[in-house]
Amino acid sequence: MPCQQIELNSVGAFPKLFLDYISKNDSLLKFYNQYPDIQGFDKVIQTRQFSEDKRKTLVSVLKKQYQGLSNSPNFDTLLQANTFTVTTGHQLNIFTGPLYVIYKIITIINLAKKLKAQFPAYNFVPVYWMASEDHDFAEIASFNLFGKTYKWETEQKGAVGRMNPAELETIFAELPEKPELFERAYLNNSTLAAAVRQYMHELFANESLICLDADDADLKAIFTGVIKDDLLNHSANKIVTETSEELNKMGYHTQITPREINFFYLQEGLRERIVREDGVYKVLNSDLAFSENEILQILEQNPERFSPNVVLRPLYQETILPNLAYIGGPSEVPYWLQLKGIFDHYGEQFPLLMPRNFALVINQASQKRIDKLGITAEELFADEVTLRRSYVERNSENSLSLAFEIDDINEVFERILRKSLAIDQTMKGPVEAEKVKIISSLENLEKRIKKAEERNQETAVTQLLGLKQKLFPDGGLQERKENFLNFYLNDKSFIEKLLEAFDPIDYRFNIIEI
Repeated sequence: MPCQQIELNSVGAFPKLFLDYISKNDSLLKFYNQYPDIQGFDKVIQTRQFSEDKRKTLVSVLKKQYQGLSNSPNFDTLLQANTFTVTTGHQLNIFTGPLYVIYKIITIINLAKKLKAQFPAYNFVPVYWMASEDHDFAEIASFNLFGKTYKWETEQKGAVGRMNPAELETIFAELPEKPELFERAYLNNSTLAAAVRQYMHELFANESLICLDADDADLKAIFTGVIKDDLLNHSANKIVTETSEELNKMGYHTQITPREINFFYLQEGLRERIVREDGVYKVLNSDLAFSENEILQILEQNPERFSPNVVLRPLYQETILPNLAYIGGPSEVPYWLQLKGIFDHYGEQFPLLMPRNFALVINQASQKRIDKLGITAEELFADEVTLRRSYVERNSENSLSLAFEIDDINEVFERILRKSLAIDQTMKGPVEAEKVKIISSLENLEKRIKKAEERNQETAVTQLLGLKQKLFPDGGLQERKENFLNFYLNDKSFIEKLLEAFDPIDYRFNIIEI
């Protein structure tokens, strides 16, 4: 399976903060712990501490969550002091959502294998952190398959992981082909979190992947100290605000904004922000209100009712997992850089931040079209105007540029200007104006010549732009729009091919022919 790589800064789709981090810009050193290479892993392995009690709690929760699933991972490995996790996370998009979710999973699986080969005295477990507490249903409710969008309609509210996926049966009736593993998962489980765990387990059971649902009272109990501090002292708000201001002054756009209280109140059908007004803790969009003593009592008795937002979720993750690295996308890695101060404040080790693998997958039909057009896959990353212009110019039998002629005009007017100034110093303005007028006319003529040549090559240009649209839907990256079923339904070995193609610490964009 042919695979080539291009530099991430050639893709034209990633923020500056992300690219500067990957390129080891010295100005960002204070915002992270170690760079995500083998040397960085060596250092964090030596310093990562995780208590035996936390390991026991984690294993107990995982065994409970995996009850009923066959061929479960060996969770007891996590009880060993020489076992660490490498983690990625994502929302519970239906049918896995955009293709890059699968890329995230592939990245952590391959990373665990690579680390085991490099550090055989240790064990490394890939963990998929299911964002089961997220309540933004609109972001998970649809997916694209073979050019059509399918959407889950529901009246359910609150944390999406607690929702019943039975309503997805209506989508199965519309699909051109029913993927049985999703049908089994969605229609045989009472919560979306359980369904996602089941199909991810079926897809990656042989790769020792663990899916963790952190919406759990025992896990939240480990985090109560941070929750209490945030409710009372608002430490995270102060720390992240200062870091964000510093990054903004450096010219970077920051992704997240902290709040005074960075927790939601979570119960069945409800996940709403907690705010403090006049000494009273209120839950927005509800009638719930508590005194300080009341909310601290709830925290002690029911810690599962407190759900961290994007500011403190990363710290929660690192508090309950023996984790070494977090693998994220071009938006996630930058916002983690806003958070190191929180980790320092609470005495938790900041993980290595790694970009996930990125890819453009090209099937045989598209590759044949690329070959016929005589272009490279890398050229397709250009915008449509640039792509069309470069293709037409390269394939024209005639020169389409008037650059030489414009140079000649400049030389002629230089001579005219010298003659004019020798007679009258006020002639410079009129001469320059005439030159600009003529050059502008030539530039317009050049555009018309190129347009005429585009019409001569109209068939090929149409094919080129059609290929661009197919591989870059709506002008964006394929991985952000397409669903992996577009490939998996036609090729059940698609995941194995990705496992073979991706190198987790090669931070370039993959172009894969299948």
